[in-house]
Amino acid sequence: MVSGLAGDLTLGAVVLAGASVQRMAGIGFALVTAPVLALLLGPEQGVVLSNCAAGAISAIGLASTWRQVRPGAMLPLIAAAACTVPLGAWVAARLPEAQLFAVMGALVTVAVLLVLRGARVAALRGRGGAVAAGAASGFMNSAAGVGGPALSLYAVNAGWTVREFVPNAQFYGLTVNLFSLLAKGVPRLAGPAWLAVAVALALGAVIGHWAADRVPERGARTVVLLLALGGGVTTLLKGMSML
Repeated sequence: MVSGLAGDLTLGAVVLAGASVQRMAGIGFALVTAPVLALLLGPEQGVVLSNCAAGAISAIGLASTWRQVRPGAMLPLIAAAACTVPLGAWVAARLPEAQLFAVMGALVTVAVLLVLRGARVAALRGRGGAVAAGAASGFMNSAAGVGGPALSLYAVNAGWTVREFVPNAQFYGLTVNLFSLLAKGVPRLAGPAWLAVAVALALGAVIGHWAADRVPERGARTVVLLLALGGGVTTLLKGMSML
């Protein structure tokens, strides 16, 4: 657990990094921050804060891109996620801390490796693929704070362009993180920590918007995924060491 000014500044720095990535690429907040937030706050509160902040930065990005959202394409994804979010919350509430660290680290690590490979899976195409991806994403988002990789894999297999993906990912992120917060409640943070998070989200939105047209997409994506992989492996090892 973090405390004091140093803890609040650390928390803000982590959220700033995730918010910048999310605003730039449409996803990535949880991949970058969820494992670190779990280590700082404990797995339960780390995941809840990840859900809260990821939903907020998605809403900020969506304010300027909502006209590009494809409701018909998003409906099966969101409906499936709504069904599995409660299951993820139930699992997270009942696993001991060591097992939750291990499960969270494993989910992040496997998801990142699949995205790095750009896995092509026939089952992730069409409406059935949307349902499967949404169900997996909803469970992972609620249990471990990382619903983005399943959506990203679906988008790859559905042939979405980056222009199509970003606004729809922001809409999905806002909706599914709201589902997760309804299932688990809001983070339990002190006032200074909330202030650090709010300032970091605002700055991250500005930085991410600035970087979106200046940072090569492929290079930025690779760095994000490698950071996420490092965080996932670290969290997995911590959980295994506690067993």
